[in-house]
Amino acid sequence: MRPILRSLSQMLVMAAIVTTALFVPIVALFALLSFALFGVSVRSFVTFGDALPAFEGLVAWWALVFVPAVAYSACVMPWGAKD
Repeated sequence: MRPILRSLSQMLVMAAIVTTALFVPIVALFALLSFALFGVSVRSFVTFGDALPAFEGLVAWWALVFVPAVAYSACVMPWGAKD
């Protein structure tokens, strides 16, 4: 049971690192595309149409980017490797 929990925690840390590294470029790209295509302001984009305060909006966007990063980490994690 311990190796599974250790591998799971390593996978989540890896996903958090990937998310944090890609967060600014991905959200900036989405914000610029939404502004260019739909005329949505960056503040409105980050705050989900002013439904959330700015900080909580950034946390929500980070969580949305975290989901595919977990899937990526699960695919590249060496599950059978020995320490």
